[in-house]
Amino acid sequence: MNPARVHGGSLSRELREGGSIALWLAANLDNGAKLNMSGNRMILPTDTIVAVADGEKLNLFRNVGTETEMSLVAAPGEEVESVSGSGGQNSSSANPDQSRAEEDGFASGIIEMLNAQVLTNKFSNIVIIAAPKTLGEMRKHYHKKLDEALVGEIAKDLTGHSIADIEKTILAA
Repeated sequence: MNPARVHGGSLSRELREGGSIALWLAANLDNGAKLNMSGNRMILPTDTIVAVADGEKLNLFRNVGTETEMSLVAAPGEEVESVSGSGGQNSSSANPDQSRAEEDGFASGIIEMLNAQVLTNKFSNIVIIAAPKTLGEMRKHYHKKLDEALVGEIAKDLTGHSIADIEKTILAA
């Protein structure tokens, strides 16, 4: 199974609400998202944010290249505050591993910060790359507008990896 999920907005939501693929394509191509029908490469519009996270660390990058020639550079990030009790798991019996609870809280804090940024129009396209468990926790907290800005997700731990490794992973997604 390919760990990447590529979309601009939610096609499944559009279809559930009685829309069509053609309407979804028109809406998403109009807002800057690109659909790649020719292969498996994820296409990143210029200024797309790439968030690389695990349960303890977040690195943000910006694509200063073009859709055909990606070039990631480090982007300034805001402080991430851990959110306690994320996912409704407040008791020790529901989540017995304290370090897992701390990682889930950090993942929720990342999404809280990204939600705030997308709601204030600091970015319009984002790729989220995170360790699989972290990504699962992050998905629970996506705001609708963040979900619409999502160009893709990759379930892989790339924190601490070079920009070249991150770019190579995105190109392979």
